[in-house]
Amino acid sequence: MADNYLDLVNTSLPGRIAKALGLPRPSVLRRYTPGEALAEMPVLVTGSGAGADALADQLLGWDIEVRRHVLPGEKLSAAIVVLDRAAAPADLAAPMLELGQAVKLLVPGGRVVGIFRSPAETADPAEAAARQGVDGALRSVAHELRGGATANGIILRGAATTTDPTTLGALRFFLSGRSAYVDGQFLDVAVAPAESVAEFAAATTAEGEGVPDRPLAGRTAVVTGAARGIGAKIAEVLARDGARVVAVDVPAAGEQLAQVANRAGGTALQVDITEPEAAARILEHVGQRYGVLDIVVHNAGITRDKLLANMDAARWDSVIAVNIASQLRMNEQILASPVFSATGRIISLASTSGIAGNRGQSNYAASKAGVIGMVRAQGAAFDGSARTINAVAPGFIETDMTAKIPPLRRQVARRLSSLQQGGLPVDVAETIAFLASDAAAGINGQVVRVCGQNLVGA
Repeated sequence: MADNYLDLVNTSLPGRIAKALGLPRPSVLRRYTPGEALAEMPVLVTGSGAGADALADQLLGWDIEVRRHVLPGEKLSAAIVVLDRAAAPADLAAPMLELGQAVKLLVPGGRVVGIFRSPAETADPAEAAARQGVDGALRSVAHELRGGATANGIILRGAATTTDPTTLGALRFFLSGRSAYVDGQFLDVAVAPAESVAEFAAATTAEGEGVPDRPLAGRTAVVTGAARGIGAKIAEVLARDGARVVAVDVPAAGEQLAQVANRAGGTALQVDITEPEAAARILEHVGQRYGVLDIVVHNAGITRDKLLANMDAARWDSVIAVNIASQLRMNEQILASPVFSATGRIISLASTSGIAGNRGQSNYAASKAGVIGMVRAQGAAFDGSARTINAVAPGFIETDMTAKIPPLRRQVARRLSSLQQGGLPVDVAETIAFLASDAAAGINGQVVRVCGQNLVGA
């Protein structure tokens, strides 16, 4: 459903009135278009040490104008603060204060990205305090930005450096329009198996901007719940990025499913994912047509909302069956099949309801929190392999479902994020496409919120 208020305050006179009255003034977000420049204006890289120097050199190789210090009055596309060497809280002052000057110079839709090391990987109290301090500072900066700008972080794990392929992949995602509705979020990145990032590494180091607009070319992806809404947009974005898409949904949605498959240039498969043989049918279809399954997107989900005091077994059991039990059963069969690639990607749809809870959704929140638990456990089992599993947790997304929310509640929900608006299905799809790519090969067991830094949880 269209956000008429957003459209209105981005015109001249209503925008001035909203400003005078102190009303929210959400900006039109900068979303991805194929072939877009990563940064049209200079990018600031602030921070001392070899990591910052190496990253600045890398960005120069991408044909980006790089600044190591703020130049008064010069507009910036992005500001990257590198704090991988922070050993005590006092080390944060100079780079963060320079970042403060830089955010004043960001163009609309600008980006702030912090790069630092995991506080969980040090036993030194001062070092842990500094690293955790970066986390808190960046989340606060994300709340302060306006003009559709976002602030996110990359957390280096283990031996990961500022110029490893996965670090660069995460940085590209955060700098691009793909991350328009990802705000105040952090991606843990580790060194990925060499066989899973060879093509991406070659593109980023040898060919400058050379990352293709079709990073999923030659891959086969299955998307469940693909007949409408977010699922349909996921299928379309994966196809845009080069994947061969198998769109899956229940037989009752067959006509819509066929339309989605046609738009994506893929195939439609009518399957009820709660059936025990669902995974076997999907694997047989993919094996016969394409030979290998590279990407599985568990998008299918339902709601059956009631206060727990009024909840019955049918509502509870149906939500659990579709939203988490089916994924557990399907993953077990998919992982045991030779059809699933050795560098396969699994991406599951969670929800901010599974993180912070939501009134009247105890069953739904249990299922989506269950998805997060499953992803973290399976991610740990994948450590050392080239396979990954991650979850995407949408917040308020403009869909047919949210259009049914009463108008006043819908407006409040839209304005509760740092970006002061709801997201679009394409925002969820872009994040999933990134996690499905070689660029995310070192990201595993993570939950990425696509919520505009909604004011639930962190």
